[in-house]
Amino acid sequence: MNRTGRCLLITFVESFATILVQRGVYFYSASKLGFSDAQNLWVALLAGGTYVAAALLSHRLTVALGERRVVRLAVAGQLLVHVALAFFAPIPAVVVVAAAAIGLFSGAKWPVMESFVAAGRTPRETAAVMGRFNLCWASAIPLSLAATGPIIAHIPAGLFVLAGVLNAASLILARRLPARPVHLAEDHPERLADGERKRLAGLLAASRWQLLVSYSLLWILAALLPHVFSSLGFAVAWAAAMAGLIDAVRVVAFGVFHRWQGWHGRVAPLVVAMAAMPTGFFMILFGPNLAVVLAGELILGFATGMAYSAALYYAMVVHSASVDAGGAHEALIGTGFVVGPAAQLAGLGLAGTLGGVLGGTIAGVGPLIVLAAAGSLWALRRPG
Repeated sequence: MNRTGRCLLITFVESFATILVQRGVYFYSASKLGFSDAQNLWVALLAGGTYVAAALLSHRLTVALGERRVVRLAVAGQLLVHVALAFFAPIPAVVVVAAAAIGLFSGAKWPVMESFVAAGRTPRETAAVMGRFNLCWASAIPLSLAATGPIIAHIPAGLFVLAGVLNAASLILARRLPARPVHLAEDHPERLADGERKRLAGLLAASRWQLLVSYSLLWILAALLPHVFSSLGFAVAWAAAMAGLIDAVRVVAFGVFHRWQGWHGRVAPLVVAMAAMPTGFFMILFGPNLAVVLAGELILGFATGMAYSAALYYAMVVHSASVDAGGAHEALIGTGFVVGPAAQLAGLGLAGTLGGVLGGTIAGVGPLIVLAAAGSLWALRRPG
């Protein structure tokens, strides 16, 4: 198996394993431990904080230890956390600490995997391989969520045992990765010209604003969807699978943007995504029936797929597939993990004085959406 195939297989396996716990923990805590929406949001905020810290440190870690070693240490750390959860998950404090630890190891791992996949490639090759990378990690998520509900319903500890087994498989696969990936030479004829790099830097800035707001909204929903579907009368076995519709649609979006590369360098797709994300979010959170909630998932899933595709592609071509570029990308994702739950918690605190949860959510999350839209539009108005 060549380096690309090995990296993509590890990506799929690790995405499946991580989501079992990183997203499944909210269904576990709500159904087995009785956590409220606010408690789940606090757990999400804590996990996001550790994710940001690790992503920002990932470049320094690879300089000191090498990329392969960082990946293997992060996966081994997750394996230990999953073993601990298999034995002690019924203790609420253990679940909270474990969620923070999973955030830490995930934040260190993913920037390095992105660098492994894209290193040494021309912009055209980067577009092709990052499309495959997105399909690999994203396709694992709805499958993982579909498995999460039945496992929690019948064998709760099995959630953590399965994740640990998958981590062990990744450790074996990662043994054959190169110690450090080789990046595209500075004088390579297909490196971006300075003018094109400056233009794409503007699109990178815009897409990063959208990446921030997309993960803010997705992480709020990760904490709240267990109760959204419970209020509609669905048990956990079905709720987790339906929550995965967002991710299934995002896989479709990644497939579209992988096959059709006409969006490269264009402004319109990012403008559409910016408008669609809050629309889908409010439909999911406040839809009066299942049809509206599922329609919101379709809209949000496709829009977040656009934002992610753009942010990762522009980061890799503008910054030549460096771990630092991946670290900034993942740090923005982690910042969304923090900012989203924090904004929603603030909104819940204001709900009593603003006419209920809808008014509180608008007051809490609305400024974040407006700020991200303004930042994105400014970057698009003045690219570079």
